[in-house]
Amino acid sequence: MKTDVLYYGDNLEILRKYVPDASVDLVYLDPPFNSNRDYNVIFKDESGRKSDAQLLAFEDTWHWGPDAEAQYAYLTNTAQNGGRVPSTVSTIVAALRSGIGENQMMAYLVEMAVRLVELHRVLKQTGSLYLHCDPTASHYLKAEPVNPNETPCSWDY
Repeated sequence: MKTDVLYYGDNLEILRKYVPDASVDLVYLDPPFNSNRDYNVIFKDESGRKSDAQLLAFEDTWHWGPDAEAQYAYLTNTAQNGGRVPSTVSTIVAALRSGIGENQMMAYLVEMAVRLVELHRVLKQTGSLYLHCDPTASHYLKAEPVNPNETPCSWDY
């Protein structure tokens, strides 16, 4: 793995393409919070006062649709994930869908779960993962189990 490189793009694609197994000591994750809000960059005029000029920086809105369905299928179908998703994760994700249905929260959770699985893959056994999240989804995200056959990593939320 190349070091001193800044990758730009979807972290899921970057993790899968460039980051080898058990190669990371520390992960600090500050993901979207599923706030159902749009965030803008507000520009200032020459005097430093806020201007009406804005640019959409990020939409923190999630919807159940084809992308969420595809991530769900990957997380819960061993034929699709090739055994890369622990069965405990598959079971919890399926139970959550059964319990809360196909909605914004579930769309958010499958997008986060697939990334947490990849982050767990790249984390060294002695590594730590710090997840910054808000109370609306933190209890779901904390349910991400580790493989019972491995020594657990330090999961701090």
